[in-house]
Amino acid sequence: GPRFRLPAEVIRDQALFLAKLLLERQGGPSVKPYQPDGLWAELTNSAVYHKGKGEDLYRRSLYTFWKRTIAPPFMMTFDSSGREACAVLQTRTNTPLQALNLMNDVTYVEASRFMAERMMTEAGPSPRDRVSFAYRLATGHWPNVQRQDILLASFNDHLATYEKDRGAALQLVSQGERSRNPALNIAELASYTTVASLILNLDETISKE
Repeated sequence: GPRFRLPAEVIRDQALFLAKLLLERQGGPSVKPYQPDGLWAELTNSAVYHKGKGEDLYRRSLYTFWKRTIAPPFMMTFDSSGREACAVLQTRTNTPLQALNLMNDVTYVEASRFMAERMMTEAGPSPRDRVSFAYRLATGHWPNVQRQDILLASFNDHLATYEKDRGAALQLVSQGERSRNPALNIAELASYTTVASLILNLDETISKE
């Protein structure tokens, strides 16, 4: 079939699924996942966005509360319909803002951390085994040696940084409401989190091949 970028809802759900965070229970009321602070207040001067808690943050995007005048920003960034008019076909664009969303949105940072925890607890003991595991998890195929080396170089570079600055590592792995695994080394966890974030940004991850 044709190759195309995944829809906005699927990109978010995929990241949560890879992190084992996605709640797949069917039915129920709409929920309010992570969103930039003050967005509603800035645009309406009155409405207040009360972010959900617990499992509401990890429900499928189908259940995201939608206010037509202030659509969920993570949806609109990836070309979801604004729902103010009938849309027969969604557009698909590629912009730097999409990569920034995948790297900085709390949902994806938290998903990257839980992917990193899976790398450290479910894959082999070596960094090469772990980055290969994450790549296979996200793309459906194993990375070649060149890609392994790129991911390993990224891991080693960040590990050297976070071993010297554990405060920055702690800040990274503390994003989101779910607490981290305290048994895992903070510097390593933060470094694998950056690798997982890189993998979630890959064209192979967010595209249907």
